[in-house]
Amino acid sequence: MGKRKSRAKPPPKKRMDKLDTVFSCPFCNHGSGVECRIDMKNLIGEASCRICQESFSTNVTALTEPIDIYSEWIDECERVNNVEDDDA
Repeated sequence: MGKRKSRAKPPPKKRMDKLDTVFSCPFCNHGSGVECRIDMKNLIGEASCRICQESFSTNVTALTEPIDIYSEWIDECERVNNVEDDDA
């Protein structure tokens, strides 16, 4: 009599590493000065520097991560700098 073939267990799912919530400030260049917070109740994300008190806020969605807020801040800084360069 033959033995029934048992199904192999599927491999365990890999866990995603947590993304950073602390970044370097584009104004004072402090290594871990910018902290991002997400307020899902009001759908607002805020990135603020603890050293130079600069801050940036933007609208968020359910999929927004702190890195997205920081990236939008950097993009906005570059956009403003490019507009100033074009005027000069």
